[in-house]
Order: sequence, then structure tokens, then C-alpha cells
Amino acid sequence: MLKTSVAIDSKLPWVGTTIFTVMSKLAADCGAINLSQGFPDFQADPALFEATLRAMREGRNQYPPMAGMPELRTAIADKVEALYGARYDADQEITVTAGATQAIFTAIAAFVRGGDEVIVFEPVYDSYVPAIETVGGTAVYAQLKFPAYKPDWNQVRSLVTPRTRMIIINSPHNPTGSVLDAGDLAALADLTRDTDILLLSDEVYEHIVFDGVRHISLASHPELAARSLVVSSFGKTYHITGWKIGYVIGAAELMSEFRKVHQFNVFTVNTPCQLGIADYMRLPSRHLGLAAFYQQKRDYFREQLKGSRFELLPCCGTYFQLARYAGISELPDLEFARWMTREAGVAVIPVSVFHHDGCDDRVVRFCFAKQETTLAAAGERLRRI
Repeated sequence: MLKTSVAIDSKLPWVGTTIFTVMSKLAADCGAINLSQGFPDFQADPALFEATLRAMREGRNQYPPMAGMPELRTAIADKVEALYGARYDADQEITVTAGATQAIFTAIAAFVRGGDEVIVFEPVYDSYVPAIETVGGTAVYAQLKFPAYKPDWNQVRSLVTPRTRMIIINSPHNPTGSVLDAGDLAALADLTRDTDILLLSDEVYEHIVFDGVRHISLASHPELAARSLVVSSFGKTYHITGWKIGYVIGAAELMSEFRKVHQFNVFTVNTPCQLGIADYMRLPSRHLGLAAFYQQKRDYFREQLKGSRFELLPCCGTYFQLARYAGISELPDLEFARWMTREAGVAVIPVSVFHHDGCDDRVVRFCFAKQETTLAAAGERLRRI
């Protein structure tokens, strides 16, 4: 292995390989059922592939506009208006990105400067804080209170300082499956009113909410929308996580700044895949049916864990199910997750990795975006623990 002679002053000295990569590799090495990393083990609709292939064969294979193909941006504008009653301008207020993670990084890079503070809620998805620290910002941690994982807005208010530049929210929330409601948005509006605080809203699971609950986007709240960049993901919506295509919507002035960074860290995104998605979006039932599709999987998986010693926590959205394992083991959750993979043959994610201080409530995360045969096989192993 080649060794460098260059001295390195790491911007992220505490960052290693993500837990998702670690657990997926361990699952593969052990032949375990992988319910850790959040991707489906089933195919997307062939109609989406056919639409994309058609674009390729029609010669649509060169650079698209920097902001994304007009057909896709128009389809996004139509969807957002139908769902949330807000009309975003397809030319000036919507940008197609190389996945949601790139959108989030670009938004942070565009607006956060050295010394700025960004409030995040933990358990916090693992890409937010490294992005903040890479550009010289400081993450400030608010808590989603176990076991319901709801924000304490009084606590959030106490964290706001003159250096607070941004608040990042995530609903439906990964990893907990909790969902913000109208009261939460009202509290957020009250908190940020008459400030210059920007909001970055990670809504990649917007279509995966359960039990008749509707996702409330920041786009649907005019006061919040005016200070927000809202991010979503076609990977989550159409079972194509490997395509890495997402988008961000926001007021024209915000989007202008976002695009200044976007054009130099990505520039643009796969042309035929954008066109295939735009064609596929013509039938709204394809995203409107997602909640029922995944609720069936959630319910099936929860049924599989009946008779096990896991204590299931509420799951209001996303395709993740949290469970306490106190009745099984006293091991810390990272050790328990490794034991589960090696000895029980099911890979999970320990929730402590989403806390900067390693807070461990003895909870693990299962992904149920899997075929029923996969979930049934996992359930059989989990009931034996």
C-alpha cells in the first residue's frame, strides 16, 4: 500500500467509515440477512427503466441544463403544488441534484460560514454534521426525546444564539420514524420569526407516512417556506437508491445561492435518468401509493416480531423500525448489533451512532424495505433470540 509523505491536517479527524458500510460488509461476510442499510431488495417498476432507456435511444445522453432537465423540474413543480398547495417556479426555484446527500451538503456549503452554528436534532442522520464541520460551522445538538422522539421547542429556543445560521429538520425522521405535526411547524415558525435563520428540511421520506397521517412539508407553510430549502429523493420514492437523483426547492433568492455551489461541486445530473423519472411521474398514483405499500411491509414485519423479545417502538413514517432489546441483552448497542449479525444472522444499525456523545438507549434500527420472503426469514431468526 502506497504511503504519502504529505502531512495531513484532517478537517474531519473523528470520521471513519460509515456504520451503514460497516454493517453491510459484516452482513455479507457473515451471510446475514441485511436489515441494516436502507435500500430495497426488490426491483423498481420496469416502466421506469423503459422510459429511461427510451430517452437514451432517442439520443438524450449529453449534458442537461445545470439546474436539471426542464421536463423533470416541471414535473416536480406540479407534484409539489398538488400535494402542498405551493407553486414553485420550475426555472428559478427547483434544482435537480445528485441525490439528497449532495443537496444537503450543497445547501450547507452555500450558506454556512466559519463560526456559524447549525442546530441539528439527534439522533441525527450521519451526513449532516460532517458537512457542517467541513465548511467551518459548528453543530449544536437539540434532542428528540426518547422514546417518542419528539422535539422540545423550549430546549431548541435555548440553543439559538446570534451565531445560529441554520436549523436542519428531518421529517419523516431517519432513524426514528417520528413525524413532525402542525404544532411543531407552528413552534418552528414562532422560533425563527424576525430572524435570519435558514431552514434546511430533509423530507426524503415524504411519501412514506402511515396510519392516515399526512406529511406536512415546510413547503406547505408559507412563512417557513420563505426561509427554507426543502430536499427530497427519487431514490427513496421509486426504489432506485443507486441512481442518486434528488432535488431541492426554495425561494429564488435562496436557490440562486444554492446553484452557485451546485454548479461547481456537481454541475449537473444524469440526463436520461432525469427524463425517465419525469415521464414516470406523469401518474401520481406511483408516489401516492407509496404509503400503503410500505405500511403493509411495516405491519408485516411487526407481525413477524410478535413472540420475540424485542420491544417495538412506534413507527409513523420512513421504512425503518426501531426496537429495544433490553429483554435480550445488556450489551451496548454497537456490540449487540455485531453480535446480532454474527450469531443471529440479522444485521441492524445501532442507534447510538446517531448521537455525538454515543447516548445509548439500547435501541437498534431495522430496515423493512424488503421482500416479504426476506422479512419472514429475518423474523424466524429474530424470534429465536
